[in-house]
This record gives sequence, C-alpha cells and structure tokens, in this order.
Amino acid sequence: MLNDEYYMRLALQLAEKTLGQTGINPVVGCVIVKEGRIVGLGSHLQRGSHHAEVNALLMAGKEAEGGTAYVTLEPCSYFGRTPPCADRLVAEKISRVVVACTDPNPQVAGNGIEKLRGHGIRVDVGVLEQEARELNEMFNKFIVSRLPFVTLKSATTLDGKIAAKSGDSKWISGEASRAQVHMLRHRHQAIMVGVDTVIADDPLLTARLEVAAIQPVRLVVDSKLRIPLDSRVVKDQETKTIVLTTNQASIEQMLRLNALGVEVIKCGEGPRVDLRKAMAIMTEREIGSILLEGGSRLNGAMLEAGLVDKIVLFLAPKIVGGADAPGAFALQGFDLMSDAIALERVNVERVGNDCCITGYPRLERRQEACSPES
Repeated sequence: MLNDEYYMRLALQLAEKTLGQTGINPVVGCVIVKEGRIVGLGSHLQRGSHHAEVNALLMAGKEAEGGTAYVTLEPCSYFGRTPPCADRLVAEKISRVVVACTDPNPQVAGNGIEKLRGHGIRVDVGVLEQEARELNEMFNKFIVSRLPFVTLKSATTLDGKIAAKSGDSKWISGEASRAQVHMLRHRHQAIMVGVDTVIADDPLLTARLEVAAIQPVRLVVDSKLRIPLDSRVVKDQETKTIVLTTNQASIEQMLRLNALGVEVIKCGEGPRVDLRKAMAIMTEREIGSILLEGGSRLNGAMLEAGLVDKIVLFLAPKIVGGADAPGAFALQGFDLMSDAIALERVNVERVGNDCCITGYPRLERRQEACSPES
C-alpha cells in the first residue's frame, strides 16, 4: 500500500546500506515525495559529509518546495561538522516531515522537531519507529552511555564446542555463515580477541568481501604481551592493531611492537586487563562498536562484566565431543537455571546449513571487569 510506511521503509533501506560507513554517527535515510512522485533520495554516507536530508534535497532541487520528507532519524538542530538539517529543510520550504524516531543525542533530543514545527512545518513522528531504533542500536548505545556497543559473535557445534579437543576449529560453521561474519566485521569499527586466539589461530581479523570493505581496528587483549611478533595481526598493515595490556607488561616488548606499527595501551595495574577501562579508552578513541570474537574466557569475562550488548551465535549441525574441548563461554556458573543469562528479543534464522541465533543478554549481575585470557 502506498502510504507513509511505504516511503519510510524505503528510507530505512537507504540507511541500512550504509551500516559500517558512518563511524560513531548514525545511519540515516531520507526520501522526498511531491505530488505522488519520489523527487529526492539520500543517505548519510560518512562522518563529516552531507547528512541524508541534504543529499535528498540536493537531488530534489526546486521540486523540494511543498514536498514531504521521510527521515529515519530526527533532523539535527545544531552546528556540528555540518550545519543543522532542520534549518535546511525550512530553507527549502518542505511542507511536511515524517520522522521515524527522535534522536537520543542530548544535543538534539526533540529540538529538531520543535524547530521544524516552530516554522510551520507539519511533523509526524513514530512511523516504523522500532525498526529505525534497531537499525541504529550501536549509535543509540554509544551516544547515551558513552560506551561502545559490543556484539559477541561465536560459532559452536551442537554440543556447544568452539574447537575440537586438539584445538582445531577450522571450520565449525559453513561458508555462508563465514561470509555473514565478514559483513559483521565491516559493520563494526573494531574486532576484539584475546591473545590466546592470536597464538592458536593466527587470524588476520579483516573483513574479506567480494569488493573492498572498510576495515575495522584490531584489538587484542594481552596482559603480558605474549603476542608473537610474527603473527599476522602484527605484520599486516591493512588496518590498525591495538594491544590492550597492563602496567606489568614488558617495556622491551612494548617497544618492539611499537616499532612494528602496533599501538600498545595499558588498561589497568594488572595482573589482568581492566575491560571496563579498556571500553572507556575505546570511547575516547571514538570507537563506538566492537565485534567480540574472543575465546571462551574473554567471552565469559565480557559477559560477566556486563559489557556485551548483543550475541550472534552460529550453531553448526556437528557434534565433536571431548570433555576438554572448549565451549563458547567460560563463566563461573550459576547454581540455579533461573539465574542463567537469558537472551531477549531472540531471532533465529537459517544460514546455509547452520542456524544463527541472535539476541540481547539480560545481565542481572555486574562484576568488576577482568580478563582471564592473558
């Protein structure tokens, strides 16, 4: 049906295509309609560039006057890296603006809508609001809490193993699942692993797609700087590698890593990396989203610290067995099933022969951050 939802869904599709390109900025789409015709389309393509509304207005030109703008996020109302979009919509004489959801950024937070209404523009809010909020879940978390949005990704067998008892883990999931993981990497600003993962698998930790992709920063949790100097994350220069360590780390090893282009950041007095401090430092570095691909101990430590916002688990139709084979989460464990960490808003989909389970952990318990993967 041709209605407000029809055009807003198109705007959401425009926004969704730019996931991974806008840094700590939100993804936004805009569609301008006049007399039943689409006259302008726009997305926010990268931080510091035109916002979606401006790109759509540029396409519409003089046709924008008297038209309706469908925007997935409330138009901004303040001067940042670019001028306010609300002012531009007023200047171009848009007659109506349909907004999916308000902007949680305290600098906007309803001010854009009020500015438009103050200039006599009709504003309707809430069309496909839930879809719009989910699309910007990373931005929403970062702008409100000033902490990165962390997605924990893992692949396990049916019996919950992330490797065989020998340590072999290639490959648990199928080709289709691995391709989806590379898209997840592209959509996050950083990938985080523990040093044990680097030592065991020597991963490259890049987004490898059919075309060139924006590469995330590589974060390695390594309290004693055991990372091999000949590992691929050290030698590869395609993207930046940061090692998160403690004050107990060797100065000589730190200097060796620095000489190879690896940045080393001390996060705590030791013996373990303070994960909460590490996340705060990532905020200072304007890293607003992290894909956690840790081993079982780092996964467990991040969960227990309450630092995981979302879990994406690929479940492969395989059984490997072995009492010593590692599982996906090394936790202290709970005495009662009712105390278990439960997932909310769960979605299940088939990816090739695998099953992908996505959900948001409800963490009732908060512990001091620590990392046993050292």
